Amino acid sequence: MAKVSRTYLCSECGWSGGQWYGRCPSCGQFNTISEYHEPKLPKVLTSRRSRESAVEAAISRASHGPRNDVWANGKPIVREADTRSGSSSSSRTRSTSSLARGTSALSDRAQREGQYDENGFDRAPFDREAFTAQGQTGGLSEFGLENMSDAVPVTQGGVDKQEPRLHTGFSEFDRVLGGGIVPGEVALIAGEPGIGKSTLLLSTAGNIANANLTVLYISGEESLGQIRLRARRIGAMSDNLLLASTTDLGTALMLMEKYRPALAIIDSVQTITSEESDGISGGTSQVREVTRGVIEVSKALNIPSFVVGHVTKDGNIAGPRTLEHLVDVVCQFEGDTRTALRLLRAVKNRFGPTDEVGCFDMVDEGIEQVTDPSGLFISSDDQLTDGTCITFTMDGHRSMPIEIQALTTASVLPSPRRATNGVDANRIAMLVAVLYKHARIGLLNKDLYISTIAGAQAREPSCDLAICMALASAQSGVAIVRTTACFGEVSLTGEIRAVPRLEQRLDEAQRLGFTQALIPVHQKLRNPGRYTRLQLVRVSSVRDAVHKLSLRAARQKADFSGDSGESGESAQGANARSTRAHSAGARPFTKASTSATEPDQWASREFSPNATPDFGGRAE
Repeated sequence: MAKVSRTYLCSECGWSGGQWYGRCPSCGQFNTISEYHEPKLPKVLTSRRSRESAVEAAISRASHGPRNDVWANGKPIVREADTRSGSSSSSRTRSTSSLARGTSALSDRAQREGQYDENGFDRAPFDREAFTAQGQTGGLSEFGLENMSDAVPVTQGGVDKQEPRLHTGFSEFDRVLGGGIVPGEVALIAGEPGIGKSTLLLSTAGNIANANLTVLYISGEESLGQIRLRARRIGAMSDNLLLASTTDLGTALMLMEKYRPALAIIDSVQTITSEESDGISGGTSQVREVTRGVIEVSKALNIPSFVVGHVTKDGNIAGPRTLEHLVDVVCQFEGDTRTALRLLRAVKNRFGPTDEVGCFDMVDEGIEQVTDPSGLFISSDDQLTDGTCITFTMDGHRSMPIEIQALTTASVLPSPRRATNGVDANRIAMLVAVLYKHARIGLLNKDLYISTIAGAQAREPSCDLAICMALASAQSGVAIVRTTACFGEVSLTGEIRAVPRLEQRLDEAQRLGFTQALIPVHQKLRNPGRYTRLQLVRVSSVRDAVHKLSLRAARQKADFSGDSGESGESAQGANARSTRAHSAGARPFTKASTSATEPDQWASREFSPNATPDFGGRAE
């Protein structure tokens, strides 16, 4: 009888150990460790394991359930009982497993039952010469596994030959994948519900099918009629696109082995189940078994596969952490469901860079790629407005302009509000302190609102200078020319530090028609003479940048005390602050000291590093 080892697995990170813990030692999550039993074969039997091909082994482990409806060219290929009955029908499914074992994929194994014992191993000893001859005559060479039983030099096997890549029909998608789809790779496409994962993959399948290549689309979430409706809407109707609706792993693997498609798509890994593993669909053991089966068949048959993955409410990929380690490529499809912009980012890529991003636009006819996203994240209004500044961020090898908008208002709250969108709130607090200390721009008692356009992310340190200039422009009321871009990281000492890949950012700024760029004074450029239409202004500190952009002009603001709509609230806020200042022993606020009609105190005063700004008597 086989030994049974007791193992405990974490459902979050995949940690395994021989002892149970209330808190996972790896990821630190509570109540995520459960017991997992796995039979371990004796060494004698393991050494005599059957030398079947990887494809037959994977299919024989998973094909214990009846197959579902399979369609191609609008006609049913296979029609049998539906297995979408959930965990409640597991007993009925297992009762029909003997019938499923009689399918055509396992018929050859049934004819050779006399060659195996009751455990499924060879009765005869292993013959190395016969095994090598089988690999040379096509048994394993058909799957590219000739050298599975031996080690080979790294210089052999066509290393110098460029591997052909399959193009998806979207240049943006190919860029994220590293130039196209590598034969035999397994890619995981994850994203929030309704973000457009299935639409992107079905459009990709249609593009490849239109190139006279066979594509197999297996769905465990939708019926064949639903998939056909979406394919007709997005223009993915092709005779080379095969559709299948099943939740059984064995059926999916047999279809991949039968049709040998140029691309296989499984939507999704959380809905496919295998009888060889316990648990419900989407569980840790099921996801691990399904992923392992798909990887084995894809590598053995050299079939690239796209697997759709769900995400949790925190944005992480649902299932064990080992899922991301097993696959070759992990892509995140993200975007705001309230807008049409979608971004595809490579989180992991064994065949290309991991910092690439592809831009897509959701339209009525499906999804379209955006090859030039330069105008997505900046406003189209040419009118000068204070509180805006433009910078350039790097997404992979692409530089994209981002407009940062800032708004400052007098606060009536004991703790001024800081609202951010697309920027780091903690970094905003640091930049506000730097502006107060080194540029004498007092924003500590102001309500600040900082945001980007169209959901762009300005979280790079190179965006610090642009954020500071947007805040200074909003406070002074002086608008920055829209053809001016700012680059630089701001340190706590107020110094402007160098940013990586500045030349690529400047090249894109010059191409888009920008005429002026603020860059760090110590930034070295290899060929500064090529920027003939772009004036480079070097700045050493935040105070220097404020001076170069002339952001110290005074702005005459409306006196809210004379406005009938807001005078009562302003007076109440001033009285409340005055009462708190009395209790804290500070000088109280007065109407004269808090009047908004006073000009900027730093516009007509010579800067002194030891001077202390006056905020109208408010205790800081």
